[in-house]
Amino acid sequence: MRKMRVIIVDDERSARNEIRRLVAGCPDLEIIAEAANADEAEQLMEEQQPDLLFLDIQMPGRSGFDLLEGLAWGQQVIFVTAFDQYAVKAFEVGALDYLMKPVREERFARAIAQARQQFHTPGEASVFVKDKNTYYFLPWKEVHLIESLDNYARLSFNNKSVLIKSSLNQLEKRLEAMPFFRVNRAQLIHTGFIRQIETLEDGRTQVTLTTGHTVEMSERQWIKFRKIHRGI
Repeated sequence: MRKMRVIIVDDERSARNEIRRLVAGCPDLEIIAEAANADEAEQLMEEQQPDLLFLDIQMPGRSGFDLLEGLAWGQQVIFVTAFDQYAVKAFEVGALDYLMKPVREERFARAIAQARQQFHTPGEASVFVKDKNTYYFLPWKEVHLIESLDNYARLSFNNKSVLIKSSLNQLEKRLEAMPFFRVNRAQLIHTGFIRQIETLEDGRTQVTLTTGHTVEMSERQWIKFRKIHRGI
């Protein structure tokens, strides 16, 4: 069984060492990196794609919340902080748990139990997004269309849309294990939302989603789609 890949983000070395000590008692967890600030963490997360993040809130420069806002990712987050005033906001943004320093072993064990449950529950991957003044984790299974907008991507879901800082190429790579398909240079669709695919009189291939959206599939991608979904 694959281990949960962990990154620890805290500006205090002693705090990182304490989390490392606690993680050492969990054979199904693997620490793959540490970061002392949000900038370091952002680069590591892009490169390593962890499953679980132990995240401090108050750090020099950007806060833990700022870090999440700038990323398109679906890893579980456990906040670890010395301040209790952020607890409500932490759970509003979908944090798995909120641990107070110094971390008690029994509280750590409870948090890890939740992480294990989420990790072994298929189809629950999500992305951290901001909609006006609200932050939350959006399940990828609810996203029917992803469109490229320069260095951003627009996610469409439930008659809403939000922007995240990520290229379409990055998202395509991250979502390769999920039912998303690149229909053209600028759009990805969730194949579970496909209502019909038809060839128009001018030869173009049009995909209609259950949401009513229509997108054009390039000839090259239509050939690829048929190879993947044989029988169509």
